[in-house]
Amino acid sequence: MTWLIAGVLLLLAALGAPLFALIAAVALLGFHAAGQEGVAVAVEFYRLADMPALIAIPLFTLAGYLLAESQAPQRMVRVTNALLGWLPGGLAIVAVIACAMFTAFTGATGVTIVALGAVLYPALLQQKYGEKFSLGLLTASGSLGLILVPSMPLILYGVVAQQFHTTPPVTIDALFKAGVLPCALMVLLLGIYSVWHARRVGVTHAKVSAKELLAALRGAAWEIPLPFVILGGIYSGKLAASEAAAATALYVLVVTVLVRREIPLRKLPAIAREAMLLVGAILVILGFSLALTNWLIDAEVPEKLFQAIQAHITSRGTFLLILNVFLLVFGMLLEGFPAIIILVPLVLPVALHYGVDPVHLGIVFLANLQLGIFLPPVGMNLFIASMRFDKPVIMLVRASLPFFLILFGAVLAITYWPELSLALVR
Repeated sequence: MTWLIAGVLLLLAALGAPLFALIAAVALLGFHAAGQEGVAVAVEFYRLADMPALIAIPLFTLAGYLLAESQAPQRMVRVTNALLGWLPGGLAIVAVIACAMFTAFTGATGVTIVALGAVLYPALLQQKYGEKFSLGLLTASGSLGLILVPSMPLILYGVVAQQFHTTPPVTIDALFKAGVLPCALMVLLLGIYSVWHARRVGVTHAKVSAKELLAALRGAAWEIPLPFVILGGIYSGKLAASEAAAATALYVLVVTVLVRREIPLRKLPAIAREAMLLVGAILVILGFSLALTNWLIDAEVPEKLFQAIQAHITSRGTFLLILNVFLLVFGMLLEGFPAIIILVPLVLPVALHYGVDPVHLGIVFLANLQLGIFLPPVGMNLFIASMRFDKPVIMLVRASLPFFLILFGAVLAITYWPELSLALVR
């Protein structure tokens, strides 16, 4: 009977059944098999209201959607170009930094490619970077920032991981701190490659005057303080993640609607609705996922999984390598949010048995998903970039290969050098 039910669920998944319905079905069946009532699933939704960190998700999401609808992306590119455009490969470095920052605020990699691609792709071609390099750079950089404050995937990982009451505990603030240096490493490696490519193909340097720099800084005067408010508040310990999210949402709302007036009041409800539709979908999946997690713990599924793995893998290093491959594969098949919600309850307990720090695991987890999202056969960013730039997917795969190899090297460094993630935390 169990195999029949499992087969039916797999068939429904293949036919495109909603993810939350499948998770709910597994959780309900698990509790029923254990002789418990289905009300245990409803209790998990009630528990969502008792999670202070969870309020950060809708607030940061709203702020990201407001920024995406304004002219903030263009001002961000202008400022970074005025500061770095004079360097060899300066515009490519600008593209990497702008994509990382924008993805961190929106939490959506596809939005980054759509919003910044229109600005950066023609500029890269104009400066003779070449079509292949430009396409690969923007497709790969579109997922940068998932491990950078205030990324929503980081918050989501923290919420799920907190259900296991690990030692040391997984806090949202710790995850925000842990992602800074690994993200900086990825940006640095892509920047070095961009400089090498620019010298090799003879890219012309942009000449940026002091007048343009001042004009760019004045133009972005309202956006520039935002990262410093968030980072300074969280890293100084004066603001919790939820408080930083509230301050960010209020600040962005006032600036975009009242100060700059780039978003008219009549359009505000539609933007808020789109943002909350995403948040609502995440919360529904999260509620059922927490119920599934509790059933997995009660049924000792992670313990049994660890015993099965330990019979073949005794080395922590080998486990981490296999984990990287496992996460890359699932990153190709699932979007970031479902992958976090489904896989963390299975991976985290096993990783703890191998002595992996849970905060470090979060950065490794998201860094791998960050790569999988632009890998074939079903990496979402490949198809978004294909539509945005009107290029075949296979062309984008080839163009992204050098950037994947660079970022995969960074992921290995993040995986086997835990201090890179934990230096600012511990």
